[in-house]
Amino acid sequence: MNDDPGGNGRATGRIVVVTGGAQGIGRAIVDRFAAEGATVVIGDLTDPGNLFPESDAAGHREWTPLDVTNEISILEFAESVAAVHGGVDVLVNNAGVMDTRALADETVADWDLTMAVNLRGPFLMAKYLVPLMEGRSDPAIVNIGSIEGLGANTLHSSYAASKAGVHGLTRALAVELGPAGIRCNAVAPGWIDTELNRGYVDKHPNREQAVADLATLHPVGRIGEPADVAATVSWLANPDAGFVTGQVVTVDGGRMSRLPIPASLSDD
Repeated sequence: MNDDPGGNGRATGRIVVVTGGAQGIGRAIVDRFAAEGATVVIGDLTDPGNLFPESDAAGHREWTPLDVTNEISILEFAESVAAVHGGVDVLVNNAGVMDTRALADETVADWDLTMAVNLRGPFLMAKYLVPLMEGRSDPAIVNIGSIEGLGANTLHSSYAASKAGVHGLTRALAVELGPAGIRCNAVAPGWIDTELNRGYVDKHPNREQAVADLATLHPVGRIGEPADVAATVSWLANPDAGFVTGQVVTVDGGRMSRLPIPASLSDD
């Protein structure tokens, strides 16, 4: 885990929008940018309430209601941010959903909801917030993809397809928006210790064994923390990454780099 929560003031004065910032990876991203001095606008259906202090020693957090599946909601969100802050420096498209269903059981409505949140949402957020980013100093978009946009787990057809779409959208936006000075990258997290993933592990009859088995999938010997993803998002949004655009940065502890081998042939 990255133990440095930021706190270096490198985002002071920046206006950062994070969708789905009330919990999980989104919350860690909000915390990171606030610690670095940014004003963070959390776009979420859920009011974070007392999950977040109104401000801390560095930055500031605020919540504006947002439904990324609804174009009118996104337009109203953009208008609100423009009225209050005048512009946006960083857009982090983090909001996402994941269903686990067999192909035969997945309905068109199930499929469409996943696509609406995971793929149409980032498209519409970029569409309406890019005008607020033009002319800012080193504006950046960071999309949250997934290693399931590169590979896939069983029963995740719609999720894997949507995240592969996010990766493609990232490259397309980088090409289109580059001349306007707007960079666009994506982060593809692996297994991260979020509330959602913890729920899967907690259902296992031998939780400790499940955690240990998950750790062995990763060359670094552990599963990821939300702060690991937040640190990468922070770097991609920073001028230090000013010549980086159109990239999908995998944050998975080396999981996708390790080729599988049958247990009978393993030297471990």
